[in-house]
Amino acid sequence: MKTKWFKGLAFAAIALTVAFGSITSVASASSKLSGRIVVNGSSALLPLTLQAKNEFQKLNPKVKISASAAGSVTGPQSVRKGIADIGACDWDASLDVPGFKAFTGLVANKVAVTPFAAITNSNVGVSSLTTAQLQGIFSGKISNWKDVGGKDADIIVINRAFGSGTRVNFQVKALNGTDYMTKGDNYKEVKSSGDMKTAIETTPNAIGYIDLVYVTSKMTALKINNVAPTAANVINGSYKVWGYGYYMTKGQPTGAVKAFIEYIQSAKFQNGSLKKLKFIPLSAMKK
Repeated sequence: MKTKWFKGLAFAAIALTVAFGSITSVASASSKLSGRIVVNGSSALLPLTLQAKNEFQKLNPKVKISASAAGSVTGPQSVRKGIADIGACDWDASLDVPGFKAFTGLVANKVAVTPFAAITNSNVGVSSLTTAQLQGIFSGKISNWKDVGGKDADIIVINRAFGSGTRVNFQVKALNGTDYMTKGDNYKEVKSSGDMKTAIETTPNAIGYIDLVYVTSKMTALKINNVAPTAANVINGSYKVWGYGYYMTKGQPTGAVKAFIEYIQSAKFQNGSLKKLKFIPLSAMKK
């Protein structure tokens, strides 16, 4: 009996040692990663970046990450100038897009699928607009809500400033390339997604656009052509106003930068924190 008991105890001790050794090995491997990562660019992607930063730094305490957002175009610009290691951008900045030439030498790393929505102040009372109606509103040709089924009130157009990736995506995918109005008593530009959120929430009769992570109960996310801006509708192909979010790097990423990007691209983060933030996992989209 003592022999069996001793063998059982010895086996348990060996198992514990192996398990502890594995944990120690993983912790050791993580702790070897060190350095500083600077991320700049898209305000649409900022909530994702900040969440990933918090999680990644807990696993890799010797890596320090700082993140700021001044619009998508500042991302690749900062990487090209050597100010940032990662340029968060709402388009593939290694290619030409309307209004912007390609940033040669930069590599586009996909990190998320971002749905965008047309939004109004909660007092507007309109829940759905057609593509033609959106084109008319954002070009300034339609200036009163009564012309699109709402009340008799002037439409206040809130636009993102030039250089915004959300602006690029909305113009191409919601307005089919129609030009924005650029001035007028009922026209205003804001610099970031956070500024857009505040402006729409506090400006009666206002309309703008934003990515889903910023949508609140103080605004209405409009249906477009009677299709709601939901993850399910993006995935099934019925809602078209979405884009990939990219982390632009100077050449292929290496070291801590590579590890951080791979963490965001991992199934754990994509199907966990990323989905909770109303982004869509890369794996959900058809190739």
